[in-house]
Amino acid sequence: MSTYPVPRHPLGDTGLSPSVLSMGSWHIYDRMDYGRAVEMIRKAVDAGINMFDVGVYGTPDMMPPPMTDIIFSAVVRGAELKREDYLLSEKLWLEGFDADEGFMPQIKNALFRFGSAYSDIVVLGDVRRDDLEMRDIVLSLAELKKAGLIKVWGVNNWSRANVQACIDIAKDEGVDGPVFAQLKYSVARRSIPDGQPFADLFAQGFKMQASDIFEGGVLVKPTAPEREVGRDPGNIRQKIEAAAAEVKKIADGFGITPAQLCMAFTLTHQHNFNTLFGATKLSQLEQAIEAVALVEKIGAAEIRAAVEPLWCDKGVVDPEGP
Repeated sequence: MSTYPVPRHPLGDTGLSPSVLSMGSWHIYDRMDYGRAVEMIRKAVDAGINMFDVGVYGTPDMMPPPMTDIIFSAVVRGAELKREDYLLSEKLWLEGFDADEGFMPQIKNALFRFGSAYSDIVVLGDVRRDDLEMRDIVLSLAELKKAGLIKVWGVNNWSRANVQACIDIAKDEGVDGPVFAQLKYSVARRSIPDGQPFADLFAQGFKMQASDIFEGGVLVKPTAPEREVGRDPGNIRQKIEAAAAEVKKIADGFGITPAQLCMAFTLTHQHNFNTLFGATKLSQLEQAIEAVALVEKIGAAEIRAAVEPLWCDKGVVDPEGP
């Protein structure tokens, strides 16, 4: 364990030790003043945060073109960070998986945009194709690792069955399989990470990265989100919006902010190695750093008991996953 305010822990036997908080980039750095972004990232790293998700969410012909990962590469230089100071997490998309070249074109483009020779972590996007062989995916990622372009890989919102298939294929082929799943996890969305199917995966040493912890801001702001919000499994966003007032009431009772309550809750999951969040203001980062200590200060059991009535997708979303 590190002595930073934000601790770091080994991620299995991967050789990586990510911080328990990770900063995301979706629609973030292209909405910030450059100098403030540099200040924020420098403060984050000084506090112990060493993992940054800079996936490209867009295509070459998208207008306006996605730029946040390119901007973040300049932020890193402005903050005078060395490559060994942080862990880079990139996204790869199954929609762009090529039958002949696999993920190679995607990772090369992502690294070209960011200006790095490798990505410590890659996360595969949602499964939206039924013409893919999991074995081809596993072997393509093994090729990327052999070439020194990635170190470990995970998946985003996959079903338990698909994850298990990749783990089993990797064992049979003698290569690395997925080590974690990036899953929607919040006081309102819990059915998949807290369900038995993924508990079976966690029992094998598999891990989770909590994402969408604020439901695009719906859980922590009284006004509608100013940007695109992720997909809505179970069509429960209205229920989540209605729960926001109760989130604030519970947070007030603990003497903390709604954002800190939401973040602290994710850190109570024993198999969550890392919570992904976005911040555009220094005050938001400071709240996140302070939230890490709340689990011990308040108590994991008390936090989970307090937010139990806010579980909106209970009995609605299949815990097996999409």
